[in-house]
Amino acid sequence: MSATPAVPRAVTVPEFRAAKSRGEKLAVVTAYDYTSARIADSAGVDCLLVGDSLGMVVQGHDTSIPVTLGQIAYHTKCVVRGTRRALIVSDLPFLSYQVSPSQAVRNAGRLIKKAGAHAVKLEGGQRMADAIRAVVNAGIPVMGHVGLTPQSVHLLGGFKVQRDLPQLIADAKAVEDAGAFSLVVESVPADAAAQITQAVGIPTIGIGAGPHCDGQVLVFHDMLGLFTDFKPKFVKRYADLAAHIRTALETYCREVREGKFPGAEHSFR
Repeated sequence: MSATPAVPRAVTVPEFRAAKSRGEKLAVVTAYDYTSARIADSAGVDCLLVGDSLGMVVQGHDTSIPVTLGQIAYHTKCVVRGTRRALIVSDLPFLSYQVSPSQAVRNAGRLIKKAGAHAVKLEGGQRMADAIRAVVNAGIPVMGHVGLTPQSVHLLGGFKVQRDLPQLIADAKAVEDAGAFSLVVESVPADAAAQITQAVGIPTIGIGAGPHCDGQVLVFHDMLGLFTDFKPKFVKRYADLAAHIRTALETYCREVREGKFPGAEHSFR
């Protein structure tokens, strides 16, 4: 009699946070739908981030700013259905938390209660500390985000590397002090990210921040070569799926036009 396959242990917020003290690197990937979540989860990804980057790689916008809370909630529900093990973190999109701490709590609660996320992520350091603290006090885990904060792209003058180390460290410490369990560090020099990582006791998750963070995050569509409009310097493409998909579709079109598909094996009798 064969043994029943073991159900993989779910990654919890405390375990995610404790990875830093254990010296374990964390692998984070964005996911926006059931299929990608199921594939990433089965591959052993520690955390799936339902990021507002979907505004660019799924919706075709130039920035993440147009993404709404309702859209994040919808995609989170899809990801939840495809996940068994990974921690699911959902982005709070632009203007869903900046107005007031009470707004942040209300909208974070919606992503937890109605969409099924395990935690939320919001951008900003010192200026967002009160919002982070309020959400955490409501019993909702928060992942912070400092460095390049894409929702502030117009204020920053574009998608630029952030180099003000004293401010970066102050922001990171403010996020930790407010109660966040981890911290995304985006588009900062590698040596600065190393100093940020040493300055805080919570895991730093780098994207365009070099190898010294406690973990890394990449956008699903970027790392698999599905999004081809541009390629950020920090992205490593682990596959070129766009080319393979295009070839498959070209073959399908040709076989349909030549009457080769469907064949007898694809037909009912």
